[in-house]
Amino acid sequence: MLWYKFSGKASKCHHFISKSYFFSVGFEVVINLPPFWKRFLMNSILLVSLIFLAISFLVSSALKGKFTRYAQIPLAKGLSGKEIAEKMLRRNGIYDVQVISVNGYLSDHYDPFKKTVNLSPDVFNGRSIASAAVAAHECGHAVQHATAYSWLILRSRLIPFVQFSSNIVQWVLLAGILMINIFPGLLLAGIILFALTTIFSVVTLPVEYDASNRALDWLETDNVTLPQEHDKAKDALKWAALTYVVAALASIATLLQYILIFSNSRDRR
Repeated sequence: MLWYKFSGKASKCHHFISKSYFFSVGFEVVINLPPFWKRFLMNSILLVSLIFLAISFLVSSALKGKFTRYAQIPLAKGLSGKEIAEKMLRRNGIYDVQVISVNGYLSDHYDPFKKTVNLSPDVFNGRSIASAAVAAHECGHAVQHATAYSWLILRSRLIPFVQFSSNIVQWVLLAGILMINIFPGLLLAGIILFALTTIFSVVTLPVEYDASNRALDWLETDNVTLPQEHDKAKDALKWAALTYVVAALASIATLLQYILIFSNSRDRR
């Protein structure tokens, strides 16, 4: 696993334990609230969840609009996404990472296990501001990997657990709600599984913002983008990062909702 390729395991472990501790403390605080505040929070969270659903749709639509717009603006230097990615990797002394094309729209990602920067066809072959921003961002993750960026290591450590929990969490939560009066522990198990995905969403935020900052710094320092192009690349990555912020906040709101359902059922017993 990626985790064991780096030193400082105790420090990363501490990050995870700290987050687990704060989750357990938060859980205790919520379930011990007076009934009035639990009802208030339940109604508020349902409303907040709907608001986040609407915000998520708007942000995703805005992101697609931004990338569609910036994908039509040619980069003055005329470099393709593939060329930009390879250039940034070499600039950072990284020679063991491949830049490859993968199918899909906005399917770009860095795979720390295979050590590949995976770019969608439009980004891989594109010579636009959008292609430059996305390619550099994904290489930002490769630089994080090469420099043992702590948040990326923690995120990689969580991936196997999140992959497992995401496959069963909805079924466990559904069964837990249906059987809440018979077997309340099942809903609690679902809450713990969902908490893993919430922690993952929160940990993803510094990883994504740091990758964007590395990308933008390099694009500017190496004069890959002109000043006016740089502002547009920054705008595109800002909207991309907002999708992760909305997802994390929505996950937190949903987690609180399940905790309140569990707490209310416990009060009735």
